[in-house]
Amino acid sequence: MAEFVANGFIRFDAIVPADINERAIDEMRQLEAERLAPGGMKPPHTGTPLDECYPAPSVIGEYLRLPRIQGIIESFVGPNPTFDHDWTHHIHPHATYVQPLHVDAITDSTDPTFDVQLFWYPHDVAPGEGGTRFVPGSHLRRVRSSGLDRYQHINGEQQFSGPAGTVVVFHHGLWHAGQPNPGDGDRWMHKVRLNPTVAQVRLWNTDDLPDLQNPPSDHIFARILPDSVAQIFRTWHPWMSVTDYRNEQVQRARLWRYLTGDETYDVDHYLTRLEGRGALVGS
Repeated sequence: MAEFVANGFIRFDAIVPADINERAIDEMRQLEAERLAPGGMKPPHTGTPLDECYPAPSVIGEYLRLPRIQGIIESFVGPNPTFDHDWTHHIHPHATYVQPLHVDAITDSTDPTFDVQLFWYPHDVAPGEGGTRFVPGSHLRRVRSSGLDRYQHINGEQQFSGPAGTVVVFHHGLWHAGQPNPGDGDRWMHKVRLNPTVAQVRLWNTDDLPDLQNPPSDHIFARILPDSVAQIFRTWHPWMSVTDYRNEQVQRARLWRYLTGDETYDVDHYLTRLEGRGALVGS
């Protein structure tokens, strides 16, 4: 979970069984063709409880109800999340269209709550063959989607590649974009966005948290715990300047306070220092 806070995503390679991956492409093709047509297959309505989405015999529903997928969902957004939207991304062979870099929906908010987006790749994606482009660590920056499309070739950006059945969980604010497909085969990816209905506090297995949760006094220039959450939050992405890096550490600490319910948590004393100055002004 700390890696998700630091990076904005976490991936689970080949988590979906092969038979579901193989059957899913036909359903994705049908959904793509009929989504906007007067009749035929339709996605669920926004706000529908996830348990009611894509009932049997839907293969997409079968995937969403896999025990491991359910565990992932509950760890991030809790029990009984609601369906926000989904989309079938289909890139034809030799397609050259480049999707602009963007975030999905509004992100210029200080609210620590977040949605998750599950990106499911039902077939192998080789390096450079149309996998999603994304910018690790970009998810906590306050931006508006239309302001990102001017950016290309960001230092440290990644492009997805991996085995069939891989699911990548994105924070809703992570910068991403679809890519051209230079290969000879169709590329398919199904995205679903989910909204929490409960506070996202300690929803995952926290058995190791007492051993890894560093005290707020932990500081890289003073005294540190080398095997701790703080060490993960010191992840420095290549696009960051020194100022960006320190500001992102503050944002990570704020999100971690929300996730753990620990209102004193800090890394490298940045947030604590700001709060101390605020208290002096208030007095």
